[in-house]
Amino acid sequence: MGNLKTLLYVDDEPLNLQLFAFNFRNKFNVRTAESGQAGLDILKNESSVSVVISDMKMPGMNGIEFIQKAKAKFPEIICFILTGYDITDEILLALKDKLIHKYFRKPFDMKEVEKAILEALQ
Repeated sequence: MGNLKTLLYVDDEPLNLQLFAFNFRNKFNVRTAESGQAGLDILKNESSVSVVISDMKMPGMNGIEFIQKAKAKFPEIICFILTGYDITDEILLALKDKLIHKYFRKPFDMKEVEKAILEALQ
């Protein structure tokens, strides 16, 4: 159990957080946050987080803004974005700038997400 990678999932919908944590509880040490700010607080207090998955559309700070702030402080973290919408210029730019590793469309495929995380961690 101690050697599981820590993953932070940020989404403003509590149900999504619960589903994600439930689905990945045996594969990763899953931490969840309901906002970008809460996500940044977790990153500040836990040095073990190696992967961040964030929803794009959130009140206050969107997923890309959150990841920009997270990467500025923790450049080694691998980041993914989730979106329920079509890919935006902002997401394309984040991919091009290597800010995010990949993006997933909601509803996302758990197997696809897991595979992408494991590949990125290698």
